[in-house]
Amino acid sequence: MNKVAIKLNSAGIRALLKSDEMQAVIKTYCDRVAQNAGGSGYNVNVRAGRLRTVGEVHAMTTQALNDTFQNNALLKALHK
Repeated sequence: MNKVAIKLNSAGIRALLKSDEMQAVIKTYCDRVAQNAGGSGYNVNVRAGRLRTVGEVHAMTTQALNDTFQNNALLKALHK
């Protein structure tokens, strides 16, 4: 059996991880987490970081903050 060597293009992978398409995929996942956590009261932020796209979901209202602190709403929303 022949050995296959694969050499990754680091610049190409870095560009893929920071691309607009990747940001759209990450935004879809973050929106799903926000909806699973309760929808209103959560803010989604997606941006291209230094190495890759970063998605964040923040509790913005008092009710969302309390639900997150007392019931781990965001953590549980990841697994729904």
